Amino acid sequence: MAAQPLGSEKPFHIVSPLLESLSLSRAAGTKVYMKLENVQPTGSFKIRGIGHLCQEAARKGYWHFVCSSGGNAGMATAYAARKMGLPATVVVPSSTGPGTVHRLEELGATVEVYGKVWDEANQRALELVQNEGWASIHPFDHPSLWQGHASLVWELKDALETKPDAIVLAVGGGGLLAGVVAGLQQVGWLDVPIIAAETWGAHSFHAALEAGHLVTLPDITSVAKCLGAKTVSARALQCAQENRVISEVVEDTEAVRAVEQFLDDERMLVQPACGAALAVLYSGRLQQLQHKGCLRTPLGCVVLVVCGGSSMTMALLRDLKTQLGLE
Repeated sequence: MAAQPLGSEKPFHIVSPLLESLSLSRAAGTKVYMKLENVQPTGSFKIRGIGHLCQEAARKGYWHFVCSSGGNAGMATAYAARKMGLPATVVVPSSTGPGTVHRLEELGATVEVYGKVWDEANQRALELVQNEGWASIHPFDHPSLWQGHASLVWELKDALETKPDAIVLAVGGGGLLAGVVAGLQQVGWLDVPIIAAETWGAHSFHAALEAGHLVTLPDITSVAKCLGAKTVSARALQCAQENRVISEVVEDTEAVRAVEQFLDDERMLVQPACGAALAVLYSGRLQQLQHKGCLRTPLGCVVLVVCGGSSMTMALLRDLKTQLGLE
């Protein structure tokens, strides 16, 4: 298939809405704005960086994209490939639900199931890119990816009257964190702290911060499969040395309860990965950080990155609640 003409290409992502949440503001004790990345064309922030990376790869002459992903990164790769008229192969671990596989195939991607967790699927993807003209589209660890994600911060700068006192986001492999840090550095918001949320059982970033070096978890035991990288990217750890990054780890039960609460409050269904960030606000952790002196008092406003919900359904939410004994 021939690619569309490339040059100063239009990005594949949209400028996502930034809305104040009264319910989250009440829970957090300060004004909370939601950066709604769940309304991106592929349902998550991933299209920002992956769209940018795919366009760059095509400019270099690559004509087939390969991505290892439990969902969101694969969706973004498949979407970008479809827009460009190029083929894509997405390697998913066996933990990926059939609904996600179906949506990937609907977008025209070839889906290969390999391994139990993302790390194993990624090994297979690295084998596939040995084919001539096939490009590796890493889900979270590439400078061009981070540059694409940095656009989120530029949008915040355009939309907010003053810089936020904190940005709350979820960390999986560290791509969103690296992109937000890049954006903060570019717009001159170096003093804005980031609260990085994970769930226990997918806490590779927290483990790395505690150890002072990269740590590989023995397994991903959390239900937040989109946070499921056993080892966070090296760049994520560097980000914590360059900017103020506060690590918060929540229980799976807190993340899933937060997903349900957010559905009631804002009428949006998001993934447990996003639930980890939501739980920081719903559980009073923001106020605890203020009491410890980690955040200023009072806070002007906080931005929550609503990172995505492309693979979430009501049936899955019910299954997760049953699995965690929340029914």
